[in-house]
Amino acid sequence: MAISDAGMFTVKEINRLKILQDVIDRNLRPGKAAEMLGITPRHCSRLLKRYRQSGPLDMNNQSRGRTGNRLLPHSLTDQALGIIRERYRDFGPTLAREKLEEVHGLVLGKETIRRLMIKAGLWIPRRQRAPKIHQPRYRRPCTGELIQIDGCDHHWFENRGQPCTALVYVDDATSRLMHLLFVKSESTFTYFEATRGYIEKYGKPMILYSDKASVFRVNNKHATTGPGETQFARAMRGLNITPLCAETSQAKGRVERAHLTLQDRLVKELRLKGISTIEAANAFAEEYMADYNRRFAKEPLHDFNAHRPLALDDDLNAEFTWREPRRVSKSLTVQYDKMLYLIEDTEYSRRAIGKYIDVWHYPDGHKELRLHGVLLPYSTYDRLSEVDPVAIVENKRLGHVLDVARQVQRKRDNNRSQSLPSSGDEPSRRRHAPSINKSQRSLNEEDLLEAMIKLQGSSEAIFGKR
Repeated sequence: MAISDAGMFTVKEINRLKILQDVIDRNLRPGKAAEMLGITPRHCSRLLKRYRQSGPLDMNNQSRGRTGNRLLPHSLTDQALGIIRERYRDFGPTLAREKLEEVHGLVLGKETIRRLMIKAGLWIPRRQRAPKIHQPRYRRPCTGELIQIDGCDHHWFENRGQPCTALVYVDDATSRLMHLLFVKSESTFTYFEATRGYIEKYGKPMILYSDKASVFRVNNKHATTGPGETQFARAMRGLNITPLCAETSQAKGRVERAHLTLQDRLVKELRLKGISTIEAANAFAEEYMADYNRRFAKEPLHDFNAHRPLALDDDLNAEFTWREPRRVSKSLTVQYDKMLYLIEDTEYSRRAIGKYIDVWHYPDGHKELRLHGVLLPYSTYDRLSEVDPVAIVENKRLGHVLDVARQVQRKRDNNRSQSLPSSGDEPSRRRHAPSINKSQRSLNEEDLLEAMIKLQGSSEAIFGKR
């Protein structure tokens, strides 16, 4: 029987036979043959021995046609597939595997279930699915009815400055660029600043349409505490503005297309103007928006302007604040951002003992304590205050003691809380690497001893010797 008629050799095996035959015919060295086959010289010797003993017809894969050692019994796979067809037809492979194990006691791998469901036509792999069709929707009929907002991180100043973020507000009815603000990064306070500027200029829109960023939506599905809404959503609710989150980027396509236009045209305009700072870009924004809208804005279906003026009880200063609840101790104190707030002892303040009050954190950095909206006077005690070298008196012994205190303080972690926002021009509080310093409570006698050892050489007044 010829090799070509045997029907049991692959192309790879036929090529291997040719190389082995060249070795037998002394046209090729065994070491070179092993290198060409991608095997070890010892395995090449075993193949040559088998080739000489049994001939070429015995050189195919000996495992071909045999049942695999890991092959599952047909009864088990048929049982699993029958249960899936009957009860879990519309389940995904992962969920179906979990139910088979939890409810029916059948333990199979996720990929095994996936392969069975694909073969039975119960599951379509992602690559074989038809692409989703995102059909266009009609524009909102009125200006100010729906405003699409989004942040765009980009090298706006090219190599002339640092990359930053442009907060873009686009009207759905007209594709008009309503507001443009350059900031260092997207955050709650930067959106507070941009939205306040928008409201002061146009009034309150009906709806703000955003993505699902953490500024707009609580993305922790397992959160068991908290109000269930973000600080931005709370502020919008207080101003009677509806915040909506888009399910896909295509749903807010007008602002996404505006990003592409700005990344092309605005970058070149900033280059021609020689602008390389956020401040200069914000000063140029009004001029550019007028030119942009002259070229790309559409006429609305109706002339009615859906923007609403601020109501008498709308307080932008109060609404655009970061609010955190804190429990008042028996000594009329609360802790916030590693700062101890000492509430003034009054008859009304004593009502707050054991209760939660709100700490209002303003964009400019100052804080207020409020009980049911009523302001509580307070003083502060900074737990991260340092020993002031100027305050060290001339007493030699006291001076060395304070030197030790300063050495210990160098090991303390002086970062404010990472869960609270940075305000104004403060640097971002996002920590990129774990700190080697300790919290105030973690400092112990070992740290004190280490500081004293460092100062031992210059502490004759304390130790009496070097």
